[in-house]
Amino acid sequence: MKQINIKKLLLLNLPYLLIGLFTTKLGQAWRLAAGVDASTKLLHLPEGFAAAFQSFLPSFHPQDLLIGLLCGAALWLAVYVKGKNAKKYRKDIEYGSARWGTAEDIKPFVDPVFENNIILTQTESLMMSNRPKNPKYVRNKNVLIIGGSGSGKTRFWLKPNLMQCTSKSYPTSFVVTDPKGSIVVECGKLLQRNGYHIKIMNTINFKKSMHYNPFSYARHEVA
Repeated sequence: MKQINIKKLLLLNLPYLLIGLFTTKLGQAWRLAAGVDASTKLLHLPEGFAAAFQSFLPSFHPQDLLIGLLCGAALWLAVYVKGKNAKKYRKDIEYGSARWGTAEDIKPFVDPVFENNIILTQTESLMMSNRPKNPKYVRNKNVLIIGGSGSGKTRFWLKPNLMQCTSKSYPTSFVVTDPKGSIVVECGKLLQRNGYHIKIMNTINFKKSMHYNPFSYARHEVA
């Protein structure tokens, strides 16, 4: 069971209590005003205020206390309703709170062993493991690189990841589309030296492409 903080509760409600005690003077002024009906009392209300405020101490007459209680409760209710409907403003960040990430932001997503990561930039990487110590740092391993011709998609992202080759913890295969035909020339020998078997499908020059002949697997059957 949640323990009630009496001190905090008293401090929060003290203003309403003080206002309630002060507004007992309103009830006292009305009570001391001469007259029986409301119209007569309204005419003599200034005299009632003068009599009531001869002393600034609150009135403890039951009728005056009731009026003070109602005023204090009404103020508390108004503040409560206002607080419930209050809009949450983010002062000084109304135009957004986005910022550039730092090394500390990316650190939980990076494997301490360099080879066990997908290289994103010169300083940022993403672990290949799907089971880090803290599951909340698991991320999808698909990477989408968007850039115009000559922007460095191949030079600065694809080649570094190919040249990293495979990790002992996470053996990796690559499927690369190479419209220019330059990647296999520039990275092929490196991959072979690291134990990769390279297979090429060339749709422009079939003499330089590996072939698959389904008839090689057909057998003659004698009825």
